[in-house]
Amino acid sequence: MLHFAPSSTGSLIALGLCFLLVCIFEFANGFHDTANAVATVIYTNSLKPRVAVVWSGLMNLLGVILGGIAVAYALVELLPPDVLTPPNGNPAVPMLVALFGTALAWNLFTWWFGIPNSSSHCTIGALIGIAIGDSFIHARDLGHSVDWSQIWKVLRALAISPLLGFFLAGLLYLVIRAVVRMPALYTPPKPNEAPNPIVRALLILTCTSVSFSHGSNDGQKSIGLIMLTIIGLMPATFAMNPAHPTDRAHLAQIALSSRPLIAQYDRYSFKPDALASIDRLGTPSNPATPSEVRGDVYEILSGLRAVSANPAASGQEKHDAARLAADLRPDVEYAPYWVRILSALCLGIGTMVGYRRIVHTLGEGIGKQHLTPAQGAASELVGAGLIASAGYTGLPVSTTHIITSGVAGTMVAAGSGINMKMLAKIALAWVFTLPVTITVAATVFYVLS
Repeated sequence: MLHFAPSSTGSLIALGLCFLLVCIFEFANGFHDTANAVATVIYTNSLKPRVAVVWSGLMNLLGVILGGIAVAYALVELLPPDVLTPPNGNPAVPMLVALFGTALAWNLFTWWFGIPNSSSHCTIGALIGIAIGDSFIHARDLGHSVDWSQIWKVLRALAISPLLGFFLAGLLYLVIRAVVRMPALYTPPKPNEAPNPIVRALLILTCTSVSFSHGSNDGQKSIGLIMLTIIGLMPATFAMNPAHPTDRAHLAQIALSSRPLIAQYDRYSFKPDALASIDRLGTPSNPATPSEVRGDVYEILSGLRAVSANPAASGQEKHDAARLAADLRPDVEYAPYWVRILSALCLGIGTMVGYRRIVHTLGEGIGKQHLTPAQGAASELVGAGLIASAGYTGLPVSTTHIITSGVAGTMVAAGSGINMKMLAKIALAWVFTLPVTITVAATVFYVLS
C-alpha cells in the first residue's frame, strides 16, 4: 500500500504532477467539448478559426465566472468521504492519479479517431470507479458503500439530455424552415466563402450562447477537479473556505442537529464514521486541523444525503436534512476566482489546438449531406438552453452529446439522412466510456491504494 507523508518531498512532487494532470485534462477537454461550440461558425466560414476560438474562450470564461459551483461539487460528491479527505492525513494521490489518468487517456483515444466523446462521461466514469475501488479496499458491500442515489441522479441527466437535444433540435429546425424563407439558411457552406450577413450574425450568436453555457456547466467540472488537487497540495490553506471563516460553535450546532436524522436514516457503510464526525464536531474545543474538520464535514454531508435518499424519511425530515447540508456546504465547497480563470484558460487553449477533427466530424460526418447553417443554429440554440438550465440546477450534462445528437436530429428532420458508420462510432464510444473508465479507474485506484 502506498503511503505519502503530508509534508514529504515525494508527496509534494506527486501532488504537483496531479495538478499538471488536471490542467492537461482540461486542455484535452477543449479538444472535445469546446470544439462543439465553434464547429458551426468555423465550418460555415462565419468566423476565422482563431477569432472563433478566442471569442469562444472569452464566453467560456464569462460562463465559468457567472455559472456558480453547483455542478462542480455534484461530481465531487460522487466520491466517498474517506477518499475526499483521507482520515490518516495522507494526500489523496491515488484518487487523483486514477481520476485524471483514466479520463485523460480515454479523451485522447477518442479524439485521435475524431469521435465526439464526452469529457463529462470520462470524469463521471472515473469517479464511480474510484468509489467502487474504495469499497473493495475496505471490504464494504457495494450496495451500501457507494452513494448510488447521487450517481443515478448524475447518470439520468447524462442519459436524458441527448434525447432531448435530438428531438428538440429537430423540432426547432422544422419550425425555422416553416417560418423563415431564406435559401442561404438551407444551403451547405461553400469553401472559403462567408455566408449571408444575417446568417453569419445568427451563427455567431449561437456560438456565443453555447460557449457561455458550456462554461457555466462543463467549466464547473474542471473547477471541482482543480479544487480537489489544490486542497491536496495545500490543505492548511484550502481545506476550508478562506472567505467563510469557520465558526466551530456553529459547526457543532449543525452537527448535533444532524445526529438524530443520520442515526435513524443513514443506510450506508459510512454511518459509523458520520456519527463519529458528529461527536468530534459537536465539541467546539476539539483542536482539529482544517483537514480534519473538512473530513468530518464531508462525512456528515454524506450522511445527510443518505437521509434525503431514504424513502422511509418523511418530507419534513428530508427538508431538514437538505437545510442542514446547505448550511455546511459553504465551509468546504467553494472556488477562488483564479481557479475559475485557470479552468477557462485550459479549455480555451485546448480548443485552439485540437478543434479541427471535431469540427470536420460535426460538419460532414454525422449526416449524409453537409451541415447547413439552419441545422447548426437549431442544434446550438437547443444545446445552449439545455446546458445552461442544467448548469444552474446543479446537474452535469455533456456538451458533446447534446450538440452531436442535436445535429443528428436536424439531419433527420431535414431528410438528409444519418451517416450510420459515424453514428455507430459515436454510439460505441458512448456505450463503452462508462464501463472502460469505471474499470480502469477502479483498478488503478486499488493498485495504488
